[in-house]
Amino acid sequence: MNKHPSTFARAAASRPRRLARGVTMVEVLVALLVFSLGILGAVGMQARAIQLSVDSEDRSRAALMANEIVTEMWTQQTTVLPAATVAAWTARLQDPQVSGLPQANAVIGAPDAAGIVTVTINWQPPHAAAASTFVTRVSQP
Repeated sequence: MNKHPSTFARAAASRPRRLARGVTMVEVLVALLVFSLGILGAVGMQARAIQLSVDSEDRSRAALMANEIVTEMWTQQTTVLPAATVAAWTARLQDPQVSGLPQANAVIGAPDAAGIVTVTINWQPPHAAAASTFVTRVSQP
């Protein structure tokens, strides 16, 4: 038996290797593409989570500020507060160092027929197109 394969046998054996030579590179590139898309998705979700966290924090601050004026109404047992009290609270609300709400303003409505007062706080979050709003209603027991 011949120990050296013929030229034809060697050519036939190298043909599949030559055809498969670029397949591994394509597989690696596809795997990198899929991995990159996964990482981009994770980064996008993280950015959205941070944005929602900041929005939640702002809403909590607005609720605290609204609770402050509502507590004053309950303390004085009236839904119509003196102008000086409302002005002091409004100044605290509009100071971002105190309230933490950027460009905040408030509207304290007049009591309706049932004696219910609506307190509305608006603020403009940074990097947001629309303003945010918090509304609460209060009545005297």
